[in-house]
Amino acid sequence: MAIAALALGMAVVAGCLLLLSLSQAAYAAAEPALHTDKEFSLLWVLPFVGILLSIAIWPLVRPHFWHKHYGKISLVWAVLVLVPLLFYVGGVTTRTALLALFFHEYMPFIILLLTLFTLSGGVRIYSRANGTPASNCVLLGVGTVLASFVGTTGASMLLIRPMLRANQWRHNRKHIVIFFIFLVSNIGGSLTPLGDPPLFLGFLQGVDFFWTTTHMFMPMVAVAVPLLVIFYFLDLHWFRKEGTPPEVPADAAGLRLDGAINLLLLMVVLGAIIASGIWKDSPHFDLWGVEVHANGLMRDGILLACFAASLVLTAAGIREQNNFTWEPIREVAKLFAGIFITILPVMAILHKGDAGQLGFLISSVSHEGEPINFAYFWLTGILSAFLDNAPTYLLFFNVAGGDAEVLMGALAQTLLAISCGAVFLGAMTYIGNAPNLMVRAVAQEWKVPMPSFFGYMAWACVFLVPLFLVMSLVFFIF
Repeated sequence: MAIAALALGMAVVAGCLLLLSLSQAAYAAAEPALHTDKEFSLLWVLPFVGILLSIAIWPLVRPHFWHKHYGKISLVWAVLVLVPLLFYVGGVTTRTALLALFFHEYMPFIILLLTLFTLSGGVRIYSRANGTPASNCVLLGVGTVLASFVGTTGASMLLIRPMLRANQWRHNRKHIVIFFIFLVSNIGGSLTPLGDPPLFLGFLQGVDFFWTTTHMFMPMVAVAVPLLVIFYFLDLHWFRKEGTPPEVPADAAGLRLDGAINLLLLMVVLGAIIASGIWKDSPHFDLWGVEVHANGLMRDGILLACFAASLVLTAAGIREQNNFTWEPIREVAKLFAGIFITILPVMAILHKGDAGQLGFLISSVSHEGEPINFAYFWLTGILSAFLDNAPTYLLFFNVAGGDAEVLMGALAQTLLAISCGAVFLGAMTYIGNAPNLMVRAVAQEWKVPMPSFFGYMAWACVFLVPLFLVMSLVFFIF
């Protein structure tokens, strides 16, 4: 019965989160939020680099200071962009850019993550079984597949706590969370446009729904299967050093699913997202130069109502047993506020294409008018690892011509390179995809000693880069 209940619950969760990426994708647009004819020099990139270095260095050298003041540090870097913008492009343009950023990007992004984080934190998949290399590998495989249908954020927040709970008895757990981020939080969202925001944006641009499934299946398998094999033997190595696992009482066998009310609330979330997508011609009004649409406000209002209902209706003990705290979502909200603001001039520069200060990057993906797919993969991927992968995808989608029919036909390998780069290389840094930071924060709440920003990148360079290199050679060179 417990296993059947779990299967039913997982099916409901999959249905409820099926269109998760719709509202995630809604905050990204082909046009940058900062609309201006002004030219931006590379000096405008410095605050963005600064906030990235802060995320990388401060937790390493002054961890206690960072955890106490990361919000203030994020604010400082944001101010270093906003104040010069006021003088350079004027108060009206700056205000409009901030409002567009808030209503079109940041607000839907945070409301979605907050609602999902709260509802998933109220669902407890419970088993007294101890984590083993085999069971961990199976759970990672399930999460990798699930991510394509419920989104990387949904799969990550649903499964990270069961994974941590099963392995709580172990001393060496860091590698489990790192490979979880690799597979569930990133690479797993490859098979449908619903798995990751960049792919959904491609769908909105005219890419067939099943084009993603048929074309990205083999590249995903080429990366995910070796990673699972590597993980199994790495986990087996550390498992053998742990000693004898604690004995599980015979009457504690099986699985249990608590917090089913959150599954019903997730169905309401699904309905709100579907309705906002169908209601394309919803009324809108102008707010200081920014179009605000009723369908987005309706969706976000319903999501916030579900958030509140979850707090009221979920038994308090469930979140306590999940070791649930608000710190992960607070950290994501504060850091991404700074990232979103400091990225404004960066995206404006990139949008200039060859004529911009970063034009050398854009021109490096073609030779005599012919696309260099290998370069498309790596450049899209590297920028996606440090910028937001949804607008980065759209940028290179348009650099490649922007015609979905052509990109699915004669330039199918180019579109594949852009898609794989945007999705796969989000795993290279903590900030490459929003679930990465959330999973790290949850793991730290469970007392897992996670690596620093550079430490995590070292893991990614060792285990991901060789696989990405081989995959890109096979699919985009030979």
